[in-house]
Amino acid sequence: LIRHRAQTTISIPQETSSTMAPSANPTPEPPPPPPPPSEVLQDLRLNLTGNSLQSTSTIPLNEHRTAVALPVAAIKSLLGVIKRSRANTMMGLQEELRKASQEMLEYAKTTTALLGGRSHIALASGCELFLKYITRCFLELPDFTSCIGQILERGERFAEISLAARDRIADCGHSFILEGQTVLTHGWSRVVTTLLLRAAQRKQFSVIVLEGRPDAAGAKAAKFLTQAGVPCTVVLDAAMAYVMERVDSVIVGAEGVLENGGIVNKIGTYALGIAARDHGKPFYVAAESYKFARLYPLNQRDLPELGVGTKLSFVDTASWEATGGLVGKESLEEEEEKGGVKGLLNLEEMGVMVENPPCDYTPAKYITLLFTDLGTLTTSAVSDELIRLY
Repeated sequence: LIRHRAQTTISIPQETSSTMAPSANPTPEPPPPPPPPSEVLQDLRLNLTGNSLQSTSTIPLNEHRTAVALPVAAIKSLLGVIKRSRANTMMGLQEELRKASQEMLEYAKTTTALLGGRSHIALASGCELFLKYITRCFLELPDFTSCIGQILERGERFAEISLAARDRIADCGHSFILEGQTVLTHGWSRVVTTLLLRAAQRKQFSVIVLEGRPDAAGAKAAKFLTQAGVPCTVVLDAAMAYVMERVDSVIVGAEGVLENGGIVNKIGTYALGIAARDHGKPFYVAAESYKFARLYPLNQRDLPELGVGTKLSFVDTASWEATGGLVGKESLEEEEEKGGVKGLLNLEEMGVMVENPPCDYTPAKYITLLFTDLGTLTTSAVSDELIRLY
C-alpha cells in the first residue's frame, strides 16, 4: 500500500508536467466557420432587399428602399416557415413560428446587417400580429389542413394590402398640406414620401428635410423628392429649432406606434416634437396600422432594447475643403501610411465614449394627429385600435 501511494504521488506531477509543457512551435487551430444563415433569416433579407444574407452585394441594407415594409417582410418570412413545416398539429406549427420569430428578433438585436441600425419594434409587431392571427384562424377553422390553406391564401394577399395602405394614408393626409406651405420632415419614410407626392399632384409646396445622421436618410429622401419635382432644402439635424418658425407643419413616419399614442422613430424625432409644440406647429405622424405595438413606455429608459446602432465617424466637414482633408492631422502622408481615412477623427482611440441610439420615444402629447390606413386618428384612439387588432 505504501509503495502504491508513492508511485501514485510521483506519477501525478509527471503527467501534469508533460501535459502542461508547451510545444516548441504551437500551431493555433483555425476558428470554426460561422454557421450558415437559417432559411427564415435568408427569407427575411430576401423579402426586404431582394438579396440573401449570403449575397456578395456591397450595398448596405439601409441603402435598399424597397416597397416592402419590415412587418410585411416578417410575415412573408413566417409564411415560408409554414410552407416548409412538417408539423401535423397547430401546437407544433405555433412552436415553429415562435422559434422563427425569436430567431429573427435575436439576429436583428445583435447585428446591423439586417436592419441597418433601425429599431426592431416594427419587426416584433409584424411577428406578434401574425401569431395572433394564426390562433384566431385556428379557433374559426379547427380542421388543421383547412386552417393552413386559409392562412397561406390570406397571407399572400397581405403584401398587396400593405401597399394599398400607403395609398389610403396618402388620401387621409394630403389634404392637411395647403397651397404654398412649407413642410418639415425627418428621415426616410415610404409612407411620408407617398403622402408628399400625392399632395404635390395638386398643390405647390416646399419641403425642408433634416439631414438624418448618421445614415443621411434625410438627404437621400430629399434627393428622391427633388427628382420627383418637389422643391427640397436639407438642413442639419441641429437646425430643427432654427427653421421651425419658417415651416407650417411637421410630418414624420414611425417605426412603431405605441399603445399610449406615442411613437418610436429615428433619433431626433422627440426633439423635433418638442420644437414643434413650442412654436405652435402641428406635428403629424403617418404610419400603417400593422406598426401598432403593445408597448406603454413612460420615458426613454422604458423602451425595449433597440438593437445595434451603426458606427459613428466624425470629421470637420466645414474645414475639409480648406485643408484638403487635413483636419486634426499633422500630414496626409502620415495618415495614409497608417491606413487611415483622410481627416477622420477617431475618438475611440482618444478614449472618448461614443453612444449612438438609433431611435427615440416621442410622447403622445407632442403629436397632433396620426394618418393611418384605418383613418385619421387621435393619439387616444390607438389603444382602441390595438384591442380590435389583437
